[in-house]
Amino acid sequence: MNTLIIAEAGVNHNGDMELARKLVEVAAEAGADLVKFQTFKAGSLATSSAKKADYQIRDTSSSDTQLEMLSELELSVSDHHVLVKHCRDNGIKFFSSGFDLESIDFLIDLGLDCMKIPSGEITNLPYLEHIAKRAKSVILSTGMSELEEIGVALSVLQDGGMKLGQITVLHCNTEYPTPMIDVNLRAMESIRQAFGVNVGYSDHTVGIEVPIAAVAMGAMVIEKHFTLSRNLSGPDHRASLEPSELKTMVQGIRNIEIALGDGVKSVSTSEKKNRDIARKSLVAACSIAKGDLLDEKNLAIKRPGTGISPMRWNEVRGKYAPRDFLSDELIEL
Repeated sequence: MNTLIIAEAGVNHNGDMELARKLVEVAAEAGADLVKFQTFKAGSLATSSAKKADYQIRDTSSSDTQLEMLSELELSVSDHHVLVKHCRDNGIKFFSSGFDLESIDFLIDLGLDCMKIPSGEITNLPYLEHIAKRAKSVILSTGMSELEEIGVALSVLQDGGMKLGQITVLHCNTEYPTPMIDVNLRAMESIRQAFGVNVGYSDHTVGIEVPIAAVAMGAMVIEKHFTLSRNLSGPDHRASLEPSELKTMVQGIRNIEIALGDGVKSVSTSEKKNRDIARKSLVAACSIAKGDLLDEKNLAIKRPGTGISPMRWNEVRGKYAPRDFLSDELIEL
């Protein structure tokens, strides 16, 4: 299983294209499959009176509105073209979440055929209908959602012509950072069982153990925020990985993919040489003369495993020694 790893740059560029380009380079160096940004027009995303989330207030200027904060984080059309090229130059694929119909159309015209639906848009009917008509595949985040709401959103996408095989649903919690007690990774399996879809996990916890665990549980997509430094000012930096952590997470996921194997329980190539060393054989517990009855008094079970298996104990016990045996010598019949 090859997990699609999305390195979420999001708005951690802080509106600075030099920072955005560096984020692309970090994601590529870490070995992620995609580096994802966010595409929106602030005026289409929030009203002038929309409040900021607690974590946004904590990690940004508390005096500005959500609209003012978002306005500073917009990427222009030309910014997108620069980033697409920079991704190509660095051997990583460009990706982005579109937050409105205009942004969705722009991203499709830019060459993206998979659309990432942010958690906040799962109840946006016109948005979902538009994506169903235009996208070839969808990754749907489900933070703040009940199972029933996920089902409704999937029905909208299917009614628009999408098949379940074109949709991957990400379990998600949208608190930044997410407390471990609220992660609930088993909900990912509940989503899979309820709807028969491919599943993944969008992570906002501190650290890398939860997304790696999600892969072990069958996540086909992992999305994780990253930054150049958690000390930077901005709404998402605090819940993001730093470059070395992102690289470690990717390596950990790739190791887990290999470790999951094919599910067939058998002796592996690497351990075959250890069987004779670790297993045991029937040996003489003391000196045994030819013709002596073999029983509990003169038989022992010790390493190595190159002789008669102890599983044949009942077969050997009660037979007569075919020859003399020294103490600790492997029994032969």
